[in-house]
Amino acid sequence: MFKRVYLMVIDSLGIGGASDAKSFGDEGSDTLSAIRKSDKLSVPNLKKLGLFNIDGITGGVDKPIASYARLKEKSNGKDTTIGHWEIAGIVSNEPLPTYPSGFPSEIIDEFERLIGVKTLCNKPYSGTEVIKDYGAEHIKTGYPIVYTSQDSVFQIACHDSVTSVETLYKYSEIARKLLVGKNAVGRVIARPFTGEYPFIRTGYRKDYSLLPPKKTMLDDIVESGLKVISLGKISDIFSGQGILKSYKTKSNAEGYRKSMQLLDEDFSGLCFINYVDFDSVYGHRNDTHGYAKELTAFDEFLGKFISAMDSDDLLLITADHGCDPSTPSTDHSREDVPLIIYNKNLKPKNLGTVIGFDAIASTVLSALNVNKTYGEDLLKKI
Repeated sequence: MFKRVYLMVIDSLGIGGASDAKSFGDEGSDTLSAIRKSDKLSVPNLKKLGLFNIDGITGGVDKPIASYARLKEKSNGKDTTIGHWEIAGIVSNEPLPTYPSGFPSEIIDEFERLIGVKTLCNKPYSGTEVIKDYGAEHIKTGYPIVYTSQDSVFQIACHDSVTSVETLYKYSEIARKLLVGKNAVGRVIARPFTGEYPFIRTGYRKDYSLLPPKKTMLDDIVESGLKVISLGKISDIFSGQGILKSYKTKSNAEGYRKSMQLLDEDFSGLCFINYVDFDSVYGHRNDTHGYAKELTAFDEFLGKFISAMDSDDLLLITADHGCDPSTPSTDHSREDVPLIIYNKNLKPKNLGTVIGFDAIASTVLSALNVNKTYGEDLLKKI
């Protein structure tokens, strides 16, 4: 039906309303509502596409040009891995392990034995605050900083003048092999930082994710003879499984430029994109105005992207979880997410409230004429 599908994940752009938010400690969280209060927000293209026409959101237009829906997550989680896996067709009934009191001694002791040095911290921490509080001691001792969050992550931070990025990656690979079974965290994340106090994180972050436990829409697309191209951290999230070509980015701005270039690339299949700065730079740092400014920049890019799309291109825009920057928490929040589906030849429709991010997987496969179903195929409604 379509030659190319572009699936864009605005990382953490939740829209509140999760019926089980209270059980995750996120009652009242609403990322989109929080940033709409900022005078830095201007998103005429998202508005025109129907973002504010979604069930439960106010301020929509009379005649949106795209179809739109509110998606409710089936999986038991609110993190990047679980969210993206469900988008790709995997529903996770069991949450990935988290460590609100830090990692048990058997993990830390074995990790230190394997890398040959002691570690610092081992607590849940903000990524920017942990390097402020432990950066000087790390530089003095050479000991890596190990920390976690409310999410299923094992994070390792090192100053690039003390520990090379290559060595930090080796530490992360060792941690990934160690953290299996009951301790199989969703991601091990290498977090290099640089400069003088209070230090800044560099663009050489690298994620080491669990392999998906079963096939996803990415495997289905490749097995059908089509291509899957990833942009941003998608390849890391899926550990490269089902991805034939990947492009890493160091910022959303680089991601926008590369997305435009991929419109000129001749391929048949899926281009799966994640714009991570919304989450990592603004959501986790409780920067409401920064988040609003970045969504404004995305909207400007989006207007150019839509204008350049071919008639046989399909665009889907969604999110993987929330990260409300207006709450005291600096972690992800359990929220519903938006879905926008656009092609200039498709008649716009309000698709209502849909249960399951996996509706995206079925919709993408249907668009590419791949005979596999996960959640609800929304193209059948349009």
